[in-house]
Amino acid sequence: MEHKTSIHKSVLLQETIDGLNLRPGATIVDGTFGGGGHSQLICSRFSGVKIIALDQDKGVWDRNKTKFDKGCDISFVNKNFRDVDQVLKDLKIEFVDGVMLDLGLSSDQLENSGRGFSFMIDEPLLMTMKENPSPEDLTALDVVNTWGEDSLADIIYGYGEEQFSRRIAKGIVEARKRAQIKTTFDLVKIINDSVPNFYKKGKINPSTKTFQALRIAVNDELGALTLGLERSFQALGNGGRLAIISFHSLEDRIVKRFFKNKEVGKLARLINKKPITPSSQELKDNKRSRSAKLRILEKIID
Repeated sequence: MEHKTSIHKSVLLQETIDGLNLRPGATIVDGTFGGGGHSQLICSRFSGVKIIALDQDKGVWDRNKTKFDKGCDISFVNKNFRDVDQVLKDLKIEFVDGVMLDLGLSSDQLENSGRGFSFMIDEPLLMTMKENPSPEDLTALDVVNTWGEDSLADIIYGYGEEQFSRRIAKGIVEARKRAQIKTTFDLVKIINDSVPNFYKKGKINPSTKTFQALRIAVNDELGALTLGLERSFQALGNGGRLAIISFHSLEDRIVKRFFKNKEVGKLARLINKKPITPSSQELKDNKRSRSAKLRILEKIID
């Protein structure tokens, strides 16, 4: 597969790197490498740092590796951040000084992947983060064509917080009786035909929440986040920091609860009591940053 040049803009870039409080020679995990922006800034700002970059989409490294010169010690591992404990064990690294996770979908995945993440482009309905999914890997094609109506409604409501989830689920089941739902535009038409007219005139595209829900379900994103948070925290040395950028309320709720539990247990301290959000300038430069929230936690070992 040909890899196009990255078009991704990293969100809350300076705020995240500042919040990690790194020193020269630090070891850091970039658990969601994506467009490589956060790792690139770390390399340019701190001497002698070691970066372990993870992403389950191998294509992100092929698109962005030229950003890193030979003076940057960066190792790319084609794994989901939920496997950070095993990755560090394989690399014989006991503790790290920081872990960062940007839970957003990169612009490259939205616009260049060919896997159906965007409702704006007609592509095969896959929505898997894996560049080359195997026949055993779950895809959005499987979900919309084989899952029962109640299950579809539950994930569209639960993961997308979509108020018309029942109507959309019913529309999907009725449509697939006539023909297999194969592409993003097939699904967009079903959603548009299922929701009331006033909903189509709102600020948010009617397909937004359903597409989000399917992507979360296909990639088990909330399960990966829950596991990845705990394993990342365990990997931190004393004073190590965990920086998480979330983009929707379900993720942020999990992160907020996890951080609070660690603080209550006197295992960590919150660096920011309230989430850091994009500046007015960043919002102007990058509309996709509008829902981003950054939370930072510092590990305490007595």
